[in-house]
Amino acid sequence: MPFLKKVVLRWHDCPPEQQDLFPYQIPALRNLDELEFRHNVTFLVGENGSGKSTLLEAIGVSCGFSIVGGKDLVITNEKDDASLSTIMNLQWMPRVKQGFYFRAETFDTFAKYIDELADDPDVGKSAYAPYGGKSLNVRSHGQGFLEFLTNRLSTKGLYLLDEPESALSPQNQLVLLRMIHEMESSGSQFIIATHSPILMSYPGACIYEFSEEGIMEVAYEDTEHFQLTRDFLNYRERYYKQLFED
Repeated sequence: MPFLKKVVLRWHDCPPEQQDLFPYQIPALRNLDELEFRHNVTFLVGENGSGKSTLLEAIGVSCGFSIVGGKDLVITNEKDDASLSTIMNLQWMPRVKQGFYFRAETFDTFAKYIDELADDPDVGKSAYAPYGGKSLNVRSHGQGFLEFLTNRLSTKGLYLLDEPESALSPQNQLVLLRMIHEMESSGSQFIIATHSPILMSYPGACIYEFSEEGIMEVAYEDTEHFQLTRDFLNYRERYYKQLFED
């Protein structure tokens, strides 16, 4: 069973003058009072700007994780706005501290930070110990992703992954599915924001779709990601006609 049972937003603690500002005005979030997690693996899906990453970031901050990457690293991004966490309560059973937040778009910042730690005389090359003993930057982007995930998905805990497919080939997305399965089997919980129809196919997962109407639980075959990918592969000439002909 999942550790994190529910996210609750305390809208009465949000000043009225802020409710029309980002991130509070995002329709899917503005209509959200609480979101339950009944499965060990939950996917947050929807269009860009629908609020899925914003919600995941706020959960990460509420857990005490760095929302650039990792667990205890004190590094931030100037564009981060995790103010949603100020009106958020997390309900646990039991409360866990193990785990981390992984955000694909700031992976380079995270890898650079590890290199800087390795240059610190007080830390040295031990900074690379959790990542295969060498810099994440000496690998390809996708290899660095997998090396990070392989070494950090190692203890039972809560893992928040924001678009982990970004640098992964379809084959390596299957590798990530295997990692998730192995960790779930040992009792870990995952909440993953994704656009990947490969990842969201994970057996037994819950899929929450974010839209203008709110957040709805949907079956895998009912997601736009699955339907569009299936139709494009089966009828790509029809799509080309719509896309390329005047």
